[in-house]
Amino acid sequence: MPLINYLPAHTNIGFMRLRRVTFPLSALMTLLAVAMFVTVGFNLGIDFRGGTLIEAQSSQQAADLSVLREQLTDSDLGDVQIQEFGSARDVLIRVGRVGADDAGQQAIVDKVRTALGQDFTVRRVETVGPSVSSELVRQSILALVLGAVVVLIYLWFRFEWQFAVGALVTTAHDIFVTLLIYSALGIDFDLTSIAAILTIMGYSLNDTVVVYDRIREMLRRYKKIPLPELLDIAVNATFSRTIIVSLTTFLATMALYLFGGEVLRGFSLAMAVGVIIGTYSTIFVAAPILIHLGLRSSTVVGKEAAEEGGESKDASRPAKA
Repeated sequence: MPLINYLPAHTNIGFMRLRRVTFPLSALMTLLAVAMFVTVGFNLGIDFRGGTLIEAQSSQQAADLSVLREQLTDSDLGDVQIQEFGSARDVLIRVGRVGADDAGQQAIVDKVRTALGQDFTVRRVETVGPSVSSELVRQSILALVLGAVVVLIYLWFRFEWQFAVGALVTTAHDIFVTLLIYSALGIDFDLTSIAAILTIMGYSLNDTVVVYDRIREMLRRYKKIPLPELLDIAVNATFSRTIIVSLTTFLATMALYLFGGEVLRGFSLAMAVGVIIGTYSTIFVAAPILIHLGLRSSTVVGKEAAEEGGESKDASRPAKA
């Protein structure tokens, strides 16, 4: 049975010429992300902000949020946020003020139950104290920073410093754009979001390392080809693999988004965006940035000769696709 070719096996797209458009676009998205962080910020979830989270379901056809908001305001609960959760009957209530001990936290839950009355059934209660939330913030930032540092060190030893810096810039770009989505859409930013960002980091790095490995291989073999042309050949050689893997991952994340329930919706949406941005950055950021970092074939050949004590192959150029 003949194989089905979903994408051409050999493409000849001039990706490096497009860097004059994609680099400003990536810089614009990064600056927009920073501006959103400063002006809008994040919709911090219960994990990072501290407080009490209560999920309730109305026995009526639909919950009247305005009436419910008045009832909870009259209960003197302080900062209260109410939103629909899933169907029109489900509501999510966040109370910013948390008691200093278990008794105080339970008192808040009891006040909410009283305000809801018999028309609502409380389905879930989560409480996080301020000391726990601040510790989670520190641990999450530390996890992201340490992950980036370990990746930088690994790639520096595995490849050359230009590849390490390129991978770090690409990964930072993907994280910033993903955080931009969180800020712009007001998605709850909690521990699940940190898990999504770490997963996106891994996915983006895996994609980038595959392309970088092909680039390094071609730098050893074809020392006379100009670097932009060689990068185009390397990216085109891995293009079908990159698109197919990204498409299948994207479909899996969309299935989670559509059928995984409200709890996984923020995670799956961030993953879907991260897959798209990670694919874009692998092609249009990770490879072209090597040109501006001054990568030369002599750098790779010199390192290989020092490590292996031999000489690399030399060829004029690969066969045209």
